[in-house]
Amino acid sequence: MSEVRLRFAPSPTGHLHVGGARTALFNWLYARKMGGKFILRIEDTDLQRSTKESEKAIIESLRWCGIDWDEGPDVGGSYGPYRQSERVLKGIYDHYARILIEKQMAYYTVYDKTDRKKPILNTYEYPEEYAQQGYDITVSFKVPEGITRFYDLLKGDMEFQNSTIEDFVMIKSDGFPTYNYAVVIDDYLMRITHVFRGEDHLSNTPKQIMVYNALGWNTPQFMHIPLILGFDRTPLSKRHGATSVEHFRGIGILSRGLMNYLALLGWSVGEEEIFNLREKLGNFEPGGISNKGVVFDPEKLEWVNGKHMRMMEIDELWKEFVGWVQFTGKKMPECDEGYAVKVIGVCREKVNTLSQLYDLSYPFFFDDYVFEDKFVSEYLNAPYAGEVLKKAIEFFTQLSDWSIEGTEKVCRAIADMKIASKNKVFQLLRGSVTGKLVTPGLFETLSILGKDRVVRRLERSIASMGC
Repeated sequence: MSEVRLRFAPSPTGHLHVGGARTALFNWLYARKMGGKFILRIEDTDLQRSTKESEKAIIESLRWCGIDWDEGPDVGGSYGPYRQSERVLKGIYDHYARILIEKQMAYYTVYDKTDRKKPILNTYEYPEEYAQQGYDITVSFKVPEGITRFYDLLKGDMEFQNSTIEDFVMIKSDGFPTYNYAVVIDDYLMRITHVFRGEDHLSNTPKQIMVYNALGWNTPQFMHIPLILGFDRTPLSKRHGATSVEHFRGIGILSRGLMNYLALLGWSVGEEEIFNLREKLGNFEPGGISNKGVVFDPEKLEWVNGKHMRMMEIDELWKEFVGWVQFTGKKMPECDEGYAVKVIGVCREKVNTLSQLYDLSYPFFFDDYVFEDKFVSEYLNAPYAGEVLKKAIEFFTQLSDWSIEGTEKVCRAIADMKIASKNKVFQLLRGSVTGKLVTPGLFETLSILGKDRVVRRLERSIASMGC
């Protein structure tokens, strides 16, 4: 059996869509399972829409997703992607276009100068005279008569009547190849054995197979995956909200959480929903992917991500947290790792994203937190607040045991004084030291913050009341 070779070939016209990330994932999974090669190819022949910024963003997103590739130009000791624009300069696409013209399976088209969409001449001979006069000239593929058939690994036998397909441009007037032509040349020369892609490419496949056949080449095995859908069961797009990998990274989704969830969108791993992809490589079967469209559920993504956050080793989650803070440009906590790990350990139980973790843990790391309006109106402005806080300062100042048990005894002792109900006392203390009414357990929070910080914050609360 020949080496299995797959590729992901994005166009650099924007950020990496989660649908593209899932396609890349399925290609990567099969390549890794089969001990084959996975290749990244940037299809940047659309000069008007392709940008280096988009290419950089796509590459960074793929790396963040944990999707690596095996070949490409050497860039400082690592592989860069193949780029179609660089291959144009090598004359690769022109070479095969000339072969097709010589076989009269393709031809030159000359366009009217006043109407650049109106052809005025089709010829198998290069129209030198028109070229010298500045006419737009393209190379078009001549669609043969008959039927184009192929087998799709997911959809089965497919058949297209060639009469429904018009001749199509292979080489544009700017000298760059079109998608349906370039993809064939590249896939053949890169020895791609399997092409897994979204089903929106299904209508392109017969055109590509015609080019394969015209050049006498064997075709790869195709598989067209149903698209990810939005809540209204239309293809997931910006009208459903943000859809890029970069967006989900920005709101604090872990790469392992996103990849786990994208794998679930069409692929079943038995009864499991939470898993490490690298540990499930052996389970991946292309034919096992669902042939039905799947709906993207942000809430389910958050749930999956939260499960991963709570399964991880605390120090590993802290490193992910630091990386995310750096990525987003937020204020970085300045503390020793031992303290940070304690904070992350108690806060992660109540959140599902790194962004939520940052918000919940903020008062543990920084003193410039703001009191929530509800805390101020319902508790800090209450008639009992001043007396409770003064007692708390007195008791906590004298406390030497700052364990969870020690802080609990003080809190309950204050509640037993019946200045206010236990719930009101606890919520007043919670909000006074964190500014929030929803936090990790009160006793854990006080224990982690420590005596100095707790007393200082209680004093701040009293000062804000004017007491």
